[in-house]
Amino acid sequence: MRILLVEDDRQHAVIIARGLRKHAFAVDTADDGDNGLFLAQTNAYDAIVLDVMLPKLSGIDVCRALRDGGSDVPVLMLTARDAVEDRVAGLESGADDYLVKPFSFDELVARVRALLRRVRRYEAPILLVGDLTVDTGARSARRGERYVLLTSKEFALLEFLARNSGRVVGRAEISEHVWDNGYDAFSNVIDVFVGRLRRKIDEGEPVKLLHTRRGAGYVLAVDRPGPDQE
Repeated sequence: MRILLVEDDRQHAVIIARGLRKHAFAVDTADDGDNGLFLAQTNAYDAIVLDVMLPKLSGIDVCRALRDGGSDVPVLMLTARDAVEDRVAGLESGADDYLVKPFSFDELVARVRALLRRVRRYEAPILLVGDLTVDTGARSARRGERYVLLTSKEFALLEFLARNSGRVVGRAEISEHVWDNGYDAFSNVIDVFVGRLRRKIDEGEPVKLLHTRRGAGYVLAVDRPGPDQE
């Protein structure tokens, strides 16, 4: 899942982004409201973590502009001010939740996950594809009784494929939700990670789950591949 973090304090931004990446999120960052709004309008984010006090354009103005433009991306607002009127202003601008600084990083992650669960495609905490179990809460995966050890990025890729099981997803769609804006569209990094993931979940198993649809992308499914799949 891909998160946009808009925070003008660079030290805080680095710490928050690093922590989110350790929890298998892809993270883009912006340090002012104008750039944050531009990124939010041009990329497909699963959630936005948005500071209220920003240069050029406030977080409230950013959120209001997104809602006025029809965006329903979940927004978690961060602020150093705990006054009731500030919280009301943030929520009325269209924010989904509000977190006051200083905060526990564990609480930040919990709130982001709670926002994602409110979106229909993120409702299920445990995803099943055949005998593959993907526990999004525990960030763990199991094939039958065998636990599959995954890196954060491998788990993020598996989670995305599992949430879209039975549907072919292309490299562009994968990059939008699993990688940040540092992804090189001309690289083969997605193919490399898919290869690693396939070895970890399918090697030695009689039923293969991760298939390649030539010219289209990848699909996680129990069905046997057709002539244009492998």
